[in-house]
Amino acid sequence: MENNVTPIELLFQRAEDYSKTTFTLLKLNAVDKSANMFSYLMIKLTLLLVFTLFLLTFSIGLSLWIGELLGKSYYGFFVVAALYSLGGLLVYIFGSNWIGTPVRTAVIAELLKKEDHERATR
Repeated sequence: MENNVTPIELLFQRAEDYSKTTFTLLKLNAVDKSANMFSYLMIKLTLLLVFTLFLLTFSIGLSLWIGELLGKSYYGFFVVAALYSLGGLLVYIFGSNWIGTPVRTAVIAELLKKEDHERATR
């Protein structure tokens, strides 16, 4: 029994195998990048939750302390609310530079990290 495979058939079979392998590799790279981005996001959200709880507790303590210094406890809450309003205004004005640019840079760096590693090893 001889295997009569013409060179054209062999070429088509290899091209098909190559395309399947390339597609599988692309899927695996997409899964890897998605998993990395998801884990990065979960770490950042966990840190945000911990920081928010800290900030809430600290704000209540600071408000009560300032209120005690000013004679009425609700004065302290007004002062802390004014500080947060000032902070919110600064974030509104400069947020794109302070938050937007670093987040975009981090996401792009994470997405391109694998490709840079592959180029460096060639």
